[in-house]
Amino acid sequence: QVQLVESGGGLVQPGGSLRLSCAASGSIFSITSMGWYRPAPGKQRELVAAITGGGTTNYADSVKGRFTISRDNAKNTVYLQMNSLKPEDTAVYYCNAVVRTTDSRVRGYWGQGTQVTVSS
Repeated sequence: QVQLVESGGGLVQPGGSLRLSCAASGSIFSITSMGWYRPAPGKQRELVAAITGGGTTNYADSVKGRFTISRDNAKNTVYLQMNSLKPEDTAVYYCNAVVRTTDSRVRGYWGQGTQVTVSS
């Protein structure tokens, strides 16, 4: 099995910054992609940002220019640097990883979520 452990959430004022981390561990052979999601109206979760093993990134339009996703492949860890935070960024942020496990199965895994609250 694979476990994802998130950290870095909290309360911040509008315009402030936070950095989220998500570390994957367990029966990992390789990780295809890692990303961050949050709930959205009419959707279960929407993509915030994602990054492949090769470093290709994808961002939601609402966070482009403010959020930066990065990844440490050696540590199986993904980071989300969030700057210029707005109240509408308030949400539980979930880490996702698409993992090939040591038994050659490929599936997505989710973290438990970390709360980000942007408020004055």
